[in-house]
Amino acid sequence: MGDRVNLPDDRDRQRTTVTDGFFEREIHLSRQATATFLRDLADQIENDTSLTLASQEWEIPFEYREPVEVEVEFAGGREAELEVEFEFTEPRGGDELSVE
Repeated sequence: MGDRVNLPDDRDRQRTTVTDGFFEREIHLSRQATATFLRDLADQIENDTSLTLASQEWEIPFEYREPVEVEVEFAGGREAELEVEFEFTEPRGGDELSVE
């Protein structure tokens, strides 16, 4: 298995690789497509500390460190909403001291 997690309807074509700046997309998926995406993401998290999220137009390669932050937010009321957010942080640079 590679280090790419493709969003549904992904097709091979020239993609923009996002490595700098700010990028945000909200994507609406079916239950089945969401489950497949989350399983693929879980496999990548389990296998390595680098992954690539991709769609038809863009891809984001990312190397991260542990721990992964998981935020759960619930808003009740007329239209209840449950939000689950995963936050991956890139590894720290060489400014840490170590003794070997």
